[in-house]
Amino acid sequence: MTAPNIPPVAERATSRLPSLTGMRFVAALLVVLSHVGMVILPRTGDSWLTGLESVVYTAGPTGVVFFFVLSGFVLTWVARPGDTRPRFWRRRLLKIYPNHLVTMGVVVVLMLLAGNAVTFNNTVPTVFLVQSWIPHQEVLLNYTSNVPTWSLACELLFYAAFPFLLPLLRRIPVDRLWHWACGTGLAIGAMPFVALLLPAQPQMPHSPLAWWREWFVYYFPLTRLLEFVLGMLVALVVLNRRWIRLPLPAAVVLALGSYLAGSYLLPEVYSQAALTAFFLALVIAATATADVERRRTGFGGRTFVFLGEISYALYIVHWLVVSYGPLGLAKPDSWMVESTVAEALWQGFWTVVISLVAAWLLYRLVELPAMRRWSRPSSAPRAPGGPKPARPAAEDTRPKAVTRV
Repeated sequence: MTAPNIPPVAERATSRLPSLTGMRFVAALLVVLSHVGMVILPRTGDSWLTGLESVVYTAGPTGVVFFFVLSGFVLTWVARPGDTRPRFWRRRLLKIYPNHLVTMGVVVVLMLLAGNAVTFNNTVPTVFLVQSWIPHQEVLLNYTSNVPTWSLACELLFYAAFPFLLPLLRRIPVDRLWHWACGTGLAIGAMPFVALLLPAQPQMPHSPLAWWREWFVYYFPLTRLLEFVLGMLVALVVLNRRWIRLPLPAAVVLALGSYLAGSYLLPEVYSQAALTAFFLALVIAATATADVERRRTGFGGRTFVFLGEISYALYIVHWLVVSYGPLGLAKPDSWMVESTVAEALWQGFWTVVISLVAAWLLYRLVELPAMRRWSRPSSAPRAPGGPKPARPAAEDTRPKAVTRV
């Protein structure tokens, strides 16, 4: 079914997507709350709160899936003829690395001050964002370092592959795009079954999960590339007027249902992406369609857009606050701490508040200046009185809903 009231491709591709920018904050907040809950729920011993562990722990992986799918969607949406691979890669690296290097510098200082070991394994692979390629628990799961940056290693693969993937996906016949999108969704759902071919030992710390299987499903960049490709395909569906007109509330209900099913009904490995990716892609497509048609979604207002703009900074800085802030996760005995429900919730509240303030500072003082200063090459010299070189369409300076995790 086509969408008769959606504007032509050229007009849609230049449309801003403020609601998707706002949704980035929701995804980042899910990750933050998941990590906060991972610390405070076991400390309380409260049976009612303990019953929420599954849904709280699943929130983090769900937020990451949303970011990965959204990355593919938005980069496809804003792609312009005339953009070059070096220029694209320059913008993406400058979006990721300034915040990453600053937070890594801070975390190394915090590790030294707290007396935590600074080793090759828990710093060097992370600095160069190659840790997700290394199936070593000390590299990926050292909680005194900035653990969530593993997803940036996946994003680097996405960015490296994007200029090569987009021309290939654009060759897919328009009437076949949904077939490819559904097939990619099924491939994502099959990854936990493929992982069963890997050894069942060793296990992860504090978890019944088999490490090699968890690494393959959750951390391995090539596995997570499928979610990025799914986002690209769904963007092409919308751009080519093939969207099925699924209302946003219905898409959200489907995504929520898959989230709860992954939380309570199936083994944990299935909640990483297998159940949620396709339905989150539907949410993203429905939201983008609503933005193009100037319909309200509840996420496109000024406050949500601002929070969405600082979402990458929030994602990359919050673990430092979880580890070295009020919750003190980086302390050797942190998993043995007991507290009342009121104390745990109070510490969790301040962890979120401090993370938001730190994210705003990181965005204002590091991310934004770096992007303004270095994201595009200097203008080529021109002869006196000569015409000013035209700016390529791909270098549009309007805010875009590009996400990083």
